[in-house]
Amino acid sequence: MSSTIRFKVVGEAFTKKAIEVPNPKERPSEFFAKYVFNRQKMSKYLPEDVYLKMCDVIDNGSSLDMSTANAVAAAMKKWAMELGATHCTHWFQPLTEGTAEKHDGFVEHDGKGGMIEEFTGKELVQQEPDASSFPSGGIRSTFEARGYSAWDPASPVFVIGDTLMIPTVFISYTGEALDYKAPLKKALKAVDRAATAVARYFYPEVRKVVSNLGWEQEYFLVDEGLYAARPDLLMTGRTLMGHDSAKNQQMEDHYFGSIPGRVVAFMKDLEIQALELGIPCKTRHNEVAPNQFELAPIYEETNLAIDHNMLIMSLMREVARKHGFRCLLHEKPFAGINGSGKHNNWSLGTDTGIQLYGPGKTPVDNLRFVTFIVETLMAVHKHNGLLKASIVSATNAHRLGLGEAPPAIISSFLGRQLTDLLRHLEESDDDEIISLEGKQALSLDIPQIPELLLDNTDRNRTSPFAFTGNRFEFRAVGSQANCAAAMIVLNTAVAEALTDFKSRVDALVAEGIEPMKAILKTVRQDIKTCKPIHFDGNGYSEEWKQEARRRGLNVETSAPLILDEYLSAATRSMFKRMNVLNDAELEARTEIKLETYTKKIQIEARIFGDMCMNHILPVATRYQSQLIDNVSKIKEIFPTETSTRINANNMQLIEQISEHTSFITENVERLVEARKVANVLPSERDKAIAYHDTVAPLLESIRYHIDKLELIVDDELWPLPKYREMLFIR
Repeated sequence: MSSTIRFKVVGEAFTKKAIEVPNPKERPSEFFAKYVFNRQKMSKYLPEDVYLKMCDVIDNGSSLDMSTANAVAAAMKKWAMELGATHCTHWFQPLTEGTAEKHDGFVEHDGKGGMIEEFTGKELVQQEPDASSFPSGGIRSTFEARGYSAWDPASPVFVIGDTLMIPTVFISYTGEALDYKAPLKKALKAVDRAATAVARYFYPEVRKVVSNLGWEQEYFLVDEGLYAARPDLLMTGRTLMGHDSAKNQQMEDHYFGSIPGRVVAFMKDLEIQALELGIPCKTRHNEVAPNQFELAPIYEETNLAIDHNMLIMSLMREVARKHGFRCLLHEKPFAGINGSGKHNNWSLGTDTGIQLYGPGKTPVDNLRFVTFIVETLMAVHKHNGLLKASIVSATNAHRLGLGEAPPAIISSFLGRQLTDLLRHLEESDDDEIISLEGKQALSLDIPQIPELLLDNTDRNRTSPFAFTGNRFEFRAVGSQANCAAAMIVLNTAVAEALTDFKSRVDALVAEGIEPMKAILKTVRQDIKTCKPIHFDGNGYSEEWKQEARRRGLNVETSAPLILDEYLSAATRSMFKRMNVLNDAELEARTEIKLETYTKKIQIEARIFGDMCMNHILPVATRYQSQLIDNVSKIKEIFPTETSTRINANNMQLIEQISEHTSFITENVERLVEARKVANVLPSERDKAIAYHDTVAPLLESIRYHIDKLELIVDDELWPLPKYREMLFIR
């Protein structure tokens, strides 16, 4: 039933008519996927033969004929119009890190001077958005505008407001992918094919392997009024200046603490809307930093999970504003406290219900377990630099390697038990896999507290790619990133490793070696090969950086140089061989990533310079003038010796302000000149390197002096909300 909800915005209440909210007595299971055209809706609105055809398309990837598309479109329109929809749009993920949509009405001329509601199979399957206005990395010239979006039946359509949203891929007129979804689906097909072939060594009945993903979305909430008073937050998503709050996260009292009431109201509203859109929200809690929180869903198939993550980020921003907040998804919106990531918990499972990264109870199960673990390590070892490139950005670079998030070196934590197992296999010559212990009981000897079951691995928060029981957790993905970038690389790399593994095993079998012995022999070789990527220690330590370099791992920290990995021979070969991305697409994506890197720092530098000259310096000068005036008046009133003593502190402050303002003025000019030099460089790579090497460092050095001024200038004069005001929700 409809309801009216009161929200508080910067201390003032306002009334807003809410969307239809489920009755409080309803359980989530009763309104889950209310606005999603899932199989339940399909079975109700589609003829049985069309429904079965659609299931075949979704499950087996069979082709979709136009007659089926027309029938599905008619059913979708009927269902959507019953929910109040009047428009439809293809919803896709261009290379902007966001989503895109162009709404078309369900209207057409009836030939009699009137209008009829119409939605055909052609409109469902394909649209033609303008491709010239999206990043293409040179694939499309400005005057070459044609691009196509094509329906992805594997991701259900849904209704938001008055619009039927249709998840699609986005490609150019000449067939190259201009989005994240198209290569992701190819990567998932590649890993399905390769993993299925290897899984059949152990379980011949397996017909399909599915990549699963569970993301953990971290974010900050800030009062909307304070957000609006910070030009840097408005324009860049992060604070470019601001001194630490005296109290931030050092008391360690926010993590898993009691959630503030206003935030709970936001979370409930968000979860209801997410559940109605089929997003299986499961977990919510306070994160480490003040004003930082996390939302995590139940695991889903990777393609669908990524669609849901893109949708939840949009919902978070929208719902936050209803509650008087702004949702910050920047990886490092505040200096001095933890930033936000998006841990990608990834696994592979078969159509027969077997989790390929879960240990089993039989020797065959355990050999399968070890095989998939080791071949994943092989993929991570070979392409550790590319995996880092898949998550690097101008924004995530502020978070990685700072003692709060995984370091900018990709390694894999396995835990004691699995480490011991691989060492045993590497050193032994027998043909048997040792048994793996399951969860062990831990008796706490505390009255009324039951035994705890311990996992077979601990957790290592300093590891970018950690094994956590029955999955790998790629912890280095940034909070505002599209997970697809990392998942494209990971799934393709694992597909390549499994393909190579199978070819080597098959060669041994052809020589007359029994299959299980051939597998074990190949696994032993690979354990030795991928050993450098295995690290269970402290990834934050300086010793590890030196050790990683000695092991031959990618230790580069410059984002533009890290992106070179996309164009390496090994990367090109892998993507071409697995039929995921061709050379032109790789070159275009690299160009876009470099250009995006440059533009983000360019925007930061421009707004930073404006704030320095129009906000900070005038206020600092005004306060300095007040101090000078005060000094003069004290000299008039008191004897020289007394006035000198009284004015000592003021004179010191006046001198400090002069030093800080002089540095800021001089270096803002240097900042402008550095931008001018970088902007005329011939290539996007050269520009990005220049912005990294010459522009970004100036932002940090100037900030130091601004933050010092914040501690000197009268609080009533300071023009920006301070950290102590923004970081604690009241």
